[in-house]
Amino acid sequence: MNELINRLLKFSQTACKEIRKETVDLGCIAQRIAANLKLKDPERKADLRVQKKLEVKGDRYLLQEVLENLIGNAWKYTGMKESAVIEFGEMEYEGKPACFVRDNGIGFDSSQATKLFVPFQTLHSRDQFKGHGVGLATVKRIIQRHGGQVWAKGEVEKGATFYFTLV
Repeated sequence: MNELINRLLKFSQTACKEIRKETVDLGCIAQRIAANLKLKDPERKADLRVQKKLEVKGDRYLLQEVLENLIGNAWKYTGMKESAVIEFGEMEYEGKPACFVRDNGIGFDSSQATKLFVPFQTLHSRDQFKGHGVGLATVKRIIQRHGGQVWAKGEVEKGATFYFTLV
């Protein structure tokens, strides 16, 4: 219950926290998150590929929350893979840079993608995968507050990719 309350508090704070834009190295943040995940589960076979030096303008605290949610979900949903692959990087989307987190986990039916960002919605059994359904709603709120957009593509048993842009 404490975890749910903390997640809800973070979610509500993302709506009113003043955004302080600065240059933020998302690659550095992603590397730190990946290292922490590996420390928590050193026996797990996971290849975490992180693009180095990926600088953007945004709120460091809020963007760290975005990456913790996206990379954490990739870690969670690749948990049953013998060898997980999780990538964080940047690509071009409609002439603008877009960041992505890609995994080779259980994926999802792309026709259900809009449900992913709705609070308390999950596409997978809560018995099988722990969570409260607030993380991706938090991601969406933070990205929208930065003037960007977030979306996802997936295929059942073939992984998922979450994209976001910032302005």
